[in-house]
Amino acid sequence: MIVALASGRDAVPVGVWRRHGIALALAVAAILLLFREDVAHLGSIWWTSTTFGHCLFIGPVIGWLVWQRRRELAALTPAAWWPGLALIATGGAGWLMGQAGSVSFARQFGLIVMLQGATVTLPGPQVARGLLFPLGYAVFLVPFGEELEPPLQAVTVRIVMPLLHLVGVPAESNGVLIHAGRYYFEVAEACSGAKFVIAMLAFGMLVANVCFVSWRRRAWFMVAAIVVPVLANGLRAFGTIYAAHLTSVEAATGFDHVVYGWVFFGLVMAAVLGIGWRWFDRAPDAAMFDPADLPVPRRGLLALPLATLLAVGVAGLWPAWSAAIAHRATPLPAHIDLPQVAGWSRIALSRAAPWQPYYPGADHSLFGRYARTDGAAVDLAIAVFGSQGEGHKIGAFGTGVIREEDRWVRIADTGPIAGGSTLRMTAPGPVERVVATWYVVGDRVTADERVVKIETMKAKLLGGPQRAVAIHVSAEVVPGRDARADIAALAAALGPIGVLGDTAAGLR
Repeated sequence: MIVALASGRDAVPVGVWRRHGIALALAVAAILLLFREDVAHLGSIWWTSTTFGHCLFIGPVIGWLVWQRRRELAALTPAAWWPGLALIATGGAGWLMGQAGSVSFARQFGLIVMLQGATVTLPGPQVARGLLFPLGYAVFLVPFGEELEPPLQAVTVRIVMPLLHLVGVPAESNGVLIHAGRYYFEVAEACSGAKFVIAMLAFGMLVANVCFVSWRRRAWFMVAAIVVPVLANGLRAFGTIYAAHLTSVEAATGFDHVVYGWVFFGLVMAAVLGIGWRWFDRAPDAAMFDPADLPVPRRGLLALPLATLLAVGVAGLWPAWSAAIAHRATPLPAHIDLPQVAGWSRIALSRAAPWQPYYPGADHSLFGRYARTDGAAVDLAIAVFGSQGEGHKIGAFGTGVIREEDRWVRIADTGPIAGGSTLRMTAPGPVERVVATWYVVGDRVTADERVVKIETMKAKLLGGPQRAVAIHVSAEVVPGRDARADIAALAAALGPIGVLGDTAAGLR
């Protein structure tokens, strides 16, 4: 059976495509089975996260993009190509580093790259070039972009405040907290607009590819796809606060949840499409690529059965390596105590502003309050991990200084204290605290969670101390005392943070 082609190129037997399609399906199925835990985690995020719900549509969109190219693809000759194995190996190495460093994004991105590598290896480079955009679009299957939330929260506050003043609502902001009229509002992560920016980025990329030919027009459309939802989210937040000022916070937030979930994103999508509509320059029936521009590969060819086995084998190397290093851990003492600190004495915990960091997977968690004769009162928290992995690591979502759904809310990050990252937070009362944080991981003392992940990965892959220690020093903000100065005083009295972390882990 021969497929007739309008392009004038020689037809490719359907049997060739069938064999390569079956080989690719088998390889993909095997890779998904090897990394089934990551597949299940991805599916859970897509299904349960409001931020990444759009990922559920990426797979069907990729299928539609491939179907769109079916006539042009039929003119191409699939041929297994061994250099594609390098892409599988690259994705596997990324997955291994993510596994060692407990970085979900790296594991998930590595999995997608391995699947892309299988597509390059088995149908070959000519077909992969014809599928270049659908393959690249698969990156949106990976949940990413949560790091956009803090800056977008700040942008939302900067949009809301002048609008409230413009309509005569007395308002002042304290970080992400806004006191407007009778109520306090928190511009929380969910209100930052990050989920719509991320979804609009995926939507904008799709429209830019399907509806535009000019790269200049594509670039301007992407600018609109990012800027419009940010501005619209600021207007939405302003509208919610203003409505609460005019009616009640219950009525305003109830209406906002309906609009925010069901109407807002649709209106933003329509607005962005309306902005770009008149500049669409690709005809609806235009070919997505010209098969004549894609030469048939002459080098690097490989027998299809061997290529299939190698694709699965290269992907399978990385979980085997991970299993070999998974049980590395630093032996910890059975019991540890908070240190004795010269010039400070232990006192009862605060009743006015009780707080403790949250590390459910720690091997040891210590918390105590120290006082000095001049009235300074500072809390010290230490969490010790013999090793890090899924469910027992520093920097996991919803753990650390502020737990998920906590009564404490971050106000703002502030300047470092003795090298430790510092934040101000508040809780109903209202009460405020300042918290300074350090981590001891591998051979490093750091306040940066990104460095924590890198050092964790290095320790897993290359050996060295596997222990990880989180140290937090906190003081309440009270009249007549400088919380930052009190924290700095206790930090100085504790001595080198690295020595404190190693002592808590039993290494000294």
